[in-house]
Amino acid sequence: MAKTVLVPIADGTEEIEAVCIIDTLRRAGAQVTVASIAKGLQVKASRGVNLVADALIGDCIKHAYDAIVLPGGMPGAEHLRDCAPLIAMVKQQREAGRIYAAICASPAIVLHHYGLLKGKKATCYPGMGNDFADQSAMEQRVVVDGNCITSRGPGTAIEFALALIEVLFDAEKAQKVAAPMLVKR
Repeated sequence: MAKTVLVPIADGTEEIEAVCIIDTLRRAGAQVTVASIAKGLQVKASRGVNLVADALIGDCIKHAYDAIVLPGGMPGAEHLRDCAPLIAMVKQQREAGRIYAAICASPAIVLHHYGLLKGKKATCYPGMGNDFADQSAMEQRVVVDGNCITSRGPGTAIEFALALIEVLFDAEKAQKVAAPMLVKR
């Protein structure tokens, strides 16, 4: 059975992160649902690229996903933070022990804001996590702490996605995806 992943997007989402996450996970065979938290399926990303979702977030709330992965970008991360249905899903994800992940601004703006990094090592976009209780992993490009995975920004998006594959599947699958993409692991 395919692993299921929810990637929510909003106006202002960082397009490099969103597309790297979606594409790399699909290369691994994950069933990725891109969900818009806006009123329609199309959102305007942080650099003006139009992204089209598969579904609206309201269509996804009754599903359990193997992973929920939040791209960053501003003001995209703030829009994700302010989406009550999404936050309820991420909180339930943590409580159920399933994977929840965020990159760039989203670890600080979304996960930290709701206490979802409590007891976890994490990283985020430089300077945004100054109030994280545990600063020990802030300089790492990708941090995996149990079912929580975080990363720094656009330049770490492929590494982040490959770490997700390794946790969702295994290291061999991550390497099989990385090799034809010419990514060293």
